[in-house]
Amino acid sequence: MELLTHKGTALLETERLTLRRFTMDDAEAMFHNWANDLRVSEYMSWEPHPNAKCTRELLADWIREYENENHYHWCMEYKAIGEVVGSIGVESIDEKALCGSIGYSLGHAMWGKGLMPEALRAVLRFLFAEVGFYRIQATHDVRNPKSGRVMEKCGMQCEGTLRGAYHYKGQFADCKQYAILQSDFEK
Repeated sequence: MELLTHKGTALLETERLTLRRFTMDDAEAMFHNWANDLRVSEYMSWEPHPNAKCTRELLADWIREYENENHYHWCMEYKAIGEVVGSIGVESIDEKALCGSIGYSLGHAMWGKGLMPEALRAVLRFLFAEVGFYRIQATHDVRNPKSGRVMEKCGMQCEGTLRGAYHYKGQFADCKQYAILQSDFEK
């Protein structure tokens, strides 16, 4: 039986991004750049943070999770401005199937610059080559097709629509399921 070789949230570099672990010093930029923005959270399962204290409390929880080697959650620092502008991470892992589900958020001011596909490619490369995942999957609310385009740009294939798969913010929502296999990514 194949096993994942967990390495935790390792430092990753791309042309324009440093993908690293969050620190408490990131709280203010996270709050201002995306955590308090209704446009960013509109199709997410979380509500905008009402204040920076809420962001600091969440970050404290996230930082504690770094003690686990099977925890993968990156802060996206945009090198051009030296600030955190988003996050990307593995939300769940199926150890037997060597499969992970990934999610991400990006500040509205950074939309349309190609940063999220850049980050996703780097994370996929790491998860496949270093950790040994066989499959990575992701979903997005059908009302947010731009998220699906990010997935497609990274070679993920749409597998279909999951009807009423999420219940949040008082309603049921359909979502699109995408996935990529290690062999697809290597091509």
